Amino acid sequence: MSLKNDIKEYIRKGESDSKGLGLEIEHFVINDEGIQIGFHEVSSLIDSVAKDLNAEVIYMDGYPVGYLTDEYSITLEPACQFEISISPYSDIAKIRQVYKKFEDLWTPILKERGYHIETKGNLPLVESGKIDPDEITLSPKKRYKYMDAYFRKSGRYGKYMMRASASTQISVDFRSEEDLVRKLNVLQKISPILMIGMENKSYPDSTLKEHPDKPHLFRIQEWDDLDASRTGFYPHSFEAGFGYDSIADTILNTPLILLTDNGETTDVGSDTANDLFDKGVIDEAVHDQNRKTKLIEHFISMGFFHYRVKKYIEIRVADSVPLDRALGYVALIKGIVYSDESLAELEAELSGVDTLEKIQQAVEVIETEGYNADVYGLKAKEWAAHIAHLALKHLPDEDKEYLESVRTFWGIS
Repeated sequence: MSLKNDIKEYIRKGESDSKGLGLEIEHFVINDEGIQIGFHEVSSLIDSVAKDLNAEVIYMDGYPVGYLTDEYSITLEPACQFEISISPYSDIAKIRQVYKKFEDLWTPILKERGYHIETKGNLPLVESGKIDPDEITLSPKKRYKYMDAYFRKSGRYGKYMMRASASTQISVDFRSEEDLVRKLNVLQKISPILMIGMENKSYPDSTLKEHPDKPHLFRIQEWDDLDASRTGFYPHSFEAGFGYDSIADTILNTPLILLTDNGETTDVGSDTANDLFDKGVIDEAVHDQNRKTKLIEHFISMGFFHYRVKKYIEIRVADSVPLDRALGYVALIKGIVYSDESLAELEAELSGVDTLEKIQQAVEVIETEGYNADVYGLKAKEWAAHIAHLALKHLPDEDKEYLESVRTFWGIS
């Protein structure tokens, strides 16, 4: 069996009738001056807390960088952004309960050392221009050293993305290949609205130096000028026949920057998985199933598209936001992707949005004009109200209260 078929089978195994919702929130851990916690200090805390919880410690390059419990995991991102990944639950109340358990545990631990958790799309000191991202030290992992060097040549904003950005991510299930494509493309079409709706800046008028006329989607602008080979909307996803086969091709042909295999991380530059097989660095006939799975997951992880296809669809367009707003976002997504009626209505309304370029054009107008941007024939704020009302109509009664935080923030009655 070829690796391409292995990748297709890996994704196919994700097919499920479940309606799970996985929530990930990246946080900045900062002191009262806005300075981030150092790697060795937070790594030591993670190791200590994991042992107290009897949790599995996650190591990278010999350092404790996270831990795993039955309900959630903690991991460190490049500049010690502190990420919680909550296991998929269909019950939003359960997601809230798990997050509060994490928050109640870590808040006093960090406060004792003079730190607190901050949820923003960008580190406030960087967004305000008070410090340059280069003043922030990366975690001492080979992975981030190689990525940092690569992104300094591939685009303008690698140092921003790695050192000073944070997001909220939601994962959703798919029933079949057809269902995956349907959900992915509806989500991509409404992405410009999700992006502005989940924007979380510290300073309303702040901009990147290179784009003084674009005060919105600060974090999205960074990602879009990071590396065109691995960012933006999912390649070929609006083309006829798009599915598992073309997704596997994208995964196999994304430049890897680094290879993590058998516990070792090496710099491979712009080589793709296909290149590494051709060069004999990796034997395509990998017989160890665990190693094969880890390789596939590594290949997928090096694509930073707005949507990542794994055994689920990972939605990556929102800034890091506080819990109430994050749960409202979860409810919004639930009311769209797990309702055939919602999907059908949006498919009909957005049938004319038939290329990724049209979606990107909408993003770029919103970067300048925000909620007042004209998008697909309506103002962005009108689309936000429509999508929220659509989700509300198809949510179970017990979940509707969570959507109120998003509706209030968006100014929707």
